[in-house]
Amino acid sequence: MKHPDWTKSATIYELNVRQLTPEGTFRAAQEHLPRLKALGIKIIWLMPIYPIGEDERKGTLGSYYSIKNYKAVNPEFGSFDDFKAFVDDAHQKGLKVIVDWVANHTSRDAAWIAEHPDWYKWDNNGKIVAPYDWSDVAQLDTHNRQMWAEMASCMKYWLTEANIDGFRCDMASLLPVEFWEYIRQELDPVRHVFMLAESEDPHLHRSAFDATYCWDIHHIMNGLAQGKNTVEDLDRCFKKQHTLFGPHDMRLVFTSNHDENSWSGTEFERMGLAAKQMAVLSFLVPSIPLIYNGQEVALSHRLKFFDKDCIEWNVNRDFEELYRKLAALKKRYEALWNGELGGAFSYHFDSSSKIFTIEREKYSSTVVGIFNFSSSTACTATPPYPTTDYMKGTDYGASKGISLLPWQYIVLVNSIR
Repeated sequence: MKHPDWTKSATIYELNVRQLTPEGTFRAAQEHLPRLKALGIKIIWLMPIYPIGEDERKGTLGSYYSIKNYKAVNPEFGSFDDFKAFVDDAHQKGLKVIVDWVANHTSRDAAWIAEHPDWYKWDNNGKIVAPYDWSDVAQLDTHNRQMWAEMASCMKYWLTEANIDGFRCDMASLLPVEFWEYIRQELDPVRHVFMLAESEDPHLHRSAFDATYCWDIHHIMNGLAQGKNTVEDLDRCFKKQHTLFGPHDMRLVFTSNHDENSWSGTEFERMGLAAKQMAVLSFLVPSIPLIYNGQEVALSHRLKFFDKDCIEWNVNRDFEELYRKLAALKKRYEALWNGELGGAFSYHFDSSSKIFTIEREKYSSTVVGIFNFSSSTACTATPPYPTTDYMKGTDYGASKGISLLPWQYIVLVNSIR
């Protein structure tokens, strides 16, 4: 399976329409497109845009993931034409748009329940099953082939009618791998889409998904910042990833997303002083990196999930500059490109000082990241050739010593081809 060419150096931006602006509409979100392009974003992932169920609704506005109709837009966000205008404008600016897709369940008042009750799972008391404690949704029978066909039809609708570029698939491991392979076979003749799975199942890369979540690295990053994990744990994590996944498999690496922000806390709650350092790490490891809306201005509060909230946009522009530079670095240096197009990945570490050095190399270009995963100052040395501090523009001679403050990082580059 060949990835779409436009994914090769892409950074993904997760956009929460409800919370992005005070208006919470597609039209208001569209005004952010020039800024996102300037930030270096290539793919915009929109959280679910569909009408939300009212039966057993949580909070005042409900969960985006309780979907009442797969072929309509949430009227709170605007009209279908508003959504189409958003997509068209994004395309004109060279951006791609993928939408969140929830194939495991619908809302408890979705039309499918009355029209196709056999597409759902029922308990012995004649009630539709709700997965986990998600009382506002109804569990689909994920092995029902008729449901598969209609689900594929609904997904194709957004490709043909709204010209979107792919899907981020919620809780993908709750459905059979064969379901997703069937979906991909149905979608690709319409358009060569980009598919991102909220899953760590390597089998999904076989012929269904371009990218999967890398929760392992995310959890290790949290643990390093909190003193619960060590550089040896990061080493074991990379070895595990190398064993389970091939160079062709794209892995989504992130310091935050909608789930982490709302339920586990902001990156500052979880990572503290290491928040910037971990953001840099997420761009240097073999990954397709993610920015959750608001991270570029150091969003410091948990966005409400079932009610209206709003991002504070005038917080800390240092992070905006950081992400802009990281996205530009990834685009410019092929060593950091996604999947098999990226360069060789190697690393070494010092257990005593907690210094961890990552090196990416392709052709004559090299990117090196040196990280001090500790609360103490540590010393290291540059690689044995002249390099430049990418963030500051400072030149280093061969083997010149570098002193790293607690939780500090440095990104070194040499000349590109």
